[in-house]
Amino acid sequence: TGGKQAFLHARERRVKGYNMGISRDSLHKRRNTGGKQKPWRKKRKYELGRQPANTKLAASHSKDTKDKDGKLQKVTTGDVRMVRCRGGNMKFRALRLDHGNFSWGSENVTRKTRIMDVMYNASNNELVRTKTLVKSAVVQIDAAPFRAWYQQHYGKKVGIKVKNGEKVESEDIDEKRSNALKKKLKDRNNKHAVAEPIDEQFITGRLFALVTSRPGQCGRCDGYVLEGKELDFYIKKMQKKKTKVTAEN
Repeated sequence: TGGKQAFLHARERRVKGYNMGISRDSLHKRRNTGGKQKPWRKKRKYELGRQPANTKLAASHSKDTKDKDGKLQKVTTGDVRMVRCRGGNMKFRALRLDHGNFSWGSENVTRKTRIMDVMYNASNNELVRTKTLVKSAVVQIDAAPFRAWYQQHYGKKVGIKVKNGEKVESEDIDEKRSNALKKKLKDRNNKHAVAEPIDEQFITGRLFALVTSRPGQCGRCDGYVLEGKELDFYIKKMQKKKTKVTAEN
């Protein structure tokens, strides 16, 4: 009995000390015909894989920073870890993020803004439920920085509420302007209009955007505002998903 117990303890120690690695090789896979290849070499360092980052939409912690007037302001920051990789290269593994740089392509402007919600993911609905930030995810971002830029650049408001087919307030902003500035704004507004779907989103204060960076690799969540046919495509997808969920319930 003593020998048997010693054998079991030694086995437990071996099992605890053995960690199964994540491998990205294809030697262990079967061929299309079903044939199996015998392992003719060991695993290689360049074939290793790591645990997925599963970057969550959340603020990690807040820190005090001074604004333009010198007043202290609470600003939330994400949680990004550094991972040392093969060849001494570094990856930036974002665990939690709530801000990113998003560009408005048709206006050629980029602003840092807050990510409000994860709306759609083509690969897995579970990533939407858990609010996981990955490349190609459709998110909702805060429209305030783009609204402020638009008002300063074009000298008029955007995203005005409509009641009974008429706008509630005027587009114009009442402020003193020089003749040169008036001419400049007039030239900018000539034959210029915001697309109706974008204008409707400005009313809600949120814009649909697509994530183009890889948060688990570069530690950032950047992307661009959805417009045109691409926006129509994703809106249809989201509506289809919503009707499917309501039908199931």
